[in-house]
Formats: sequence, structure tokens, C-alpha cells
Amino acid sequence: MMTSRLVTVPDMLKTLCFWIVFASCKFIATAQHPVYQNHRIAISADGNNQADEHSEARWPRADPDDWGGTPAALAILAKANLQNQVVHYSYNNFIAAPPHTDERNFMAEAANYAIEHLGFDESVFFDVSAAPAKAIDHLAEVLQQSTASDPLFFIHMGPSEFFYQAVAKVVSAGKQDALAHVYVISHSGYNDNHLRRTAHHTMAEAIALSDGRINYQKIKDQNACKEPEKLWCSGTDFTPFYWMRDHSDPALRWVYSRLQFHPGGKGADISDAGMVYYLLTGDEYGNLSKLKDYMGDGIMSK
Repeated sequence: MMTSRLVTVPDMLKTLCFWIVFASCKFIATAQHPVYQNHRIAISADGNNQADEHSEARWPRADPDDWGGTPAALAILAKANLQNQVVHYSYNNFIAAPPHTDERNFMAEAANYAIEHLGFDESVFFDVSAAPAKAIDHLAEVLQQSTASDPLFFIHMGPSEFFYQAVAKVVSAGKQDALAHVYVISHSGYNDNHLRRTAHHTMAEAIALSDGRINYQKIKDQNACKEPEKLWCSGTDFTPFYWMRDHSDPALRWVYSRLQFHPGGKGADISDAGMVYYLLTGDEYGNLSKLKDYMGDGIMSK
């Protein structure tokens, strides 16, 4: 027998407030963020390879596109000499998923290479699957440091629950006014809305929790896998990426090597990196040809 849930007036008001803020979010998505000028950057990605077998998890693992997207994003930032402006980079950010124990941790490998070879600060990288509380606390700290003169640009590469929990800590600490100087860039309905657990939260709910303070912009979806000349994905066709494979810079050859792990051979996809390219160039129609020109002689070339 199905039982009904009594909806109270406070419940109704909460729902009404949520949808009012959500409507505001959709309006914000059409507005322009301030031009990026060497401001602080925070990024959070999924990429979990250790299976999450919980009954509420729609897929056990993350989409392996992150295994290439994170190396490419870090390479783009390193080429612009912005290593010191990356104040937070979390990965494997499926909240409540298990740590990597008997599966290869592709995301940690990418982070460690960037730290060792590309000049990134080890202290700002966090494996959420290994230490979720530490990662959430760190993002909350950099969020609440945001001011009009020192805003934070947050690149949203994974589900929203991790970001939501960091925002909740900022609000609980009474620092919610700082969130007015946080600028979220997203390109994916999946990242905004996918729930690993029924109790998790969407990006719209994170913005509602901030009382609409967080600035949100959703750019064009950076996937166009059936049209490899457009955007950042070519599915199983690695031809658009061969310039990386053949480049004189070992770091770019390394980025190419990170595309080879997709179990279905569909690793020619760095779509999330398109958000970083957009942040730095203002171009939401980036592609592999434009990236080749951007990289020029290599990441660390002078």
C-alpha cells in the first residue's frame, strides 16, 4: 500500500524559495562573468575508478573522460603560468564513494605528474575519495576568502554534492557574503544535477543555500564527439590528438598518454578542459586545433 507524505506549509515555502532561486540561476547563466585576470582558481572533478556499489549510485564509476580532462586542464593552466593561482584542485569527488584500494587511481597519477613536472603546489590537491572532510574543509576555506578584489573562479567538473557541502560550511560559519564573489563555470547538466545518493544536492540547491549570492554561468556543452573538428571530443578517433603524441614537449606527450585508458577505447575526450580554455580565452568554442595553436612550442617554453 502506498502511503502519502504530508506536505506542510514550511515544506511548501522551502520548495517555493528553491524554485525562485533556481529561476534566478537560469538568468545568471546568461550573464557574463567578469573577465578573468589572473584571479584565484578552484577546480573539482570526479574521475573515480574504484567502484561505488551502493544501490543509489546510478553508475559504479565516473566517466573516464576525466582521466584526460584533468591532465589537459592542468596543461592549459601551466602554459599560462597560472600554477600559483590554482588554490584548490580536488578529484575523485563522488561523495560517499570508496577510496581507491584495488583499482588504479588515474586521477591521482595525473595530479602527481602535474605537481612533479608542471610546477603545481602539492598542498592544494585533494583526493576526495581518500579524505573527503579535508578536501571539503579546504574548498570552504578558499570560498570564504573571496572578496570583490580577490574573487574565486570555480570550474565545475564533477557532481555538485562536494561543492554543496563546502558552501554549507561557509554559510554555517557566517561567511556567506564571501560567496557573492565566487564565480562558477559549468558546461554539463550531468555535473549540475547528478545525484550519487538521493540525499545529495544539485548546483541549483548550492546556489539557493547561498541565498543566490553565488554567480553561475553555464557555457556551451563542450562535447561534440561525432563532430571531431568541433570542441574537445572525438570518441574513438585519436587523429585530432596526434599533434600531442608527436610533440617535442614530453608533457604534451604525457597528456596524450592519459587518453589511452578508457575501457571502451573512447578516451579521445578532454571536454571538461574546455571550461578552463574558456576561462582563459573567453572562447566557448575551443577545439583541438585551437589548443594546438595555444600550446605552440610546448607548456614550459619561453
